[in-house]
Amino acid sequence: MPMIPSDRPGLRNRLTDVCGLRVGNAHDAALASGVTVVTADAPFAAGVHIMGGAPGTRETELLAPDRLVQQVDALVLSGGSAFGLDAASGVMDGLRAQGRGYQVAGKSVPIVPAAILFDLANDGAKDWDANPYPGLGRAALQAATPDFALGSQGAGMGATTVNFAGGLGSASWVLEGGATVGALVAANPVGSVTVGQGPHFWAAPFEWQDEFGGLGPAPRADYAAPPVTKLAREATTLAIVATDALLTQAQLTRMAIAAHDGMARAIVPSHTQFDGDIVFAISTGTGPAASARDMVALGHAAATCLARAIARAVYLSNPPACMSRPAYRDAHLRLD
Repeated sequence: MPMIPSDRPGLRNRLTDVCGLRVGNAHDAALASGVTVVTADAPFAAGVHIMGGAPGTRETELLAPDRLVQQVDALVLSGGSAFGLDAASGVMDGLRAQGRGYQVAGKSVPIVPAAILFDLANDGAKDWDANPYPGLGRAALQAATPDFALGSQGAGMGATTVNFAGGLGSASWVLEGGATVGALVAANPVGSVTVGQGPHFWAAPFEWQDEFGGLGPAPRADYAAPPVTKLAREATTLAIVATDALLTQAQLTRMAIAAHDGMARAIVPSHTQFDGDIVFAISTGTGPAASARDMVALGHAAATCLARAIARAVYLSNPPACMSRPAYRDAHLRLD
């Protein structure tokens, strides 16, 4: 049966509606930064696609379809710019202690790709003597569960947009053919998720019920106006889309490419030279294999879920007191 979108998200409206996935967050409010980890009880297939001009990544080359290793043990999204890449080391240590990893020469080597966003200039305390991100990574792994908080959490703790705090967002969708699609995002873009200086989200046409306020599209929008952006080099949106449909790494790469449309629907401008925008796509493989027609529906659902997740990340934000950009819902009172 073709996977035609149904009329509902999953029960949690989160990435973890894809059965078997768990998400863990760890953060430090004084640091105004954190880490988010996605894992499962068994390794899972993953692909990746990068559209931003300033990415920071680790082990993403392993996700190409022609590479030896076809599955990963976890994915890491982290704040901290290049320092945050070390969060993957903490996750690897935790997985190794569990006996997880790719088996080679009698040894277990956990496969943990990672990507980072820039939150070093958000007024949090960044004067550490020892890199805090390995500890945050291991703590996020230990906290991984199907139920997790959104907003100013994990990798989204210190995230910002041009006018509001950013955050961690998630959304899901169920397809009539039986597959589930979910998205997880740490939204920290150069651009804006709302139209101009108003409260209406660019992603409004894709909103499910009132999951990010229910305001609907902006009554007027000058789409040709110059975009409103924050200072360069303070950016990057990191995303993971997932499905239980059985996909190859090549198909997952195509799904990641399609999901980037969700960023463009929710962030203006997106994929700039100063963003490191990246989408990982993962499959737990518990469902049926996907046909070419199924891939169209899966890609559309992934993009739609990602757009919704970005708006939810900002809508649910509650940033630490040290940060200057307000929470969307606090500022909304002044925008009405």
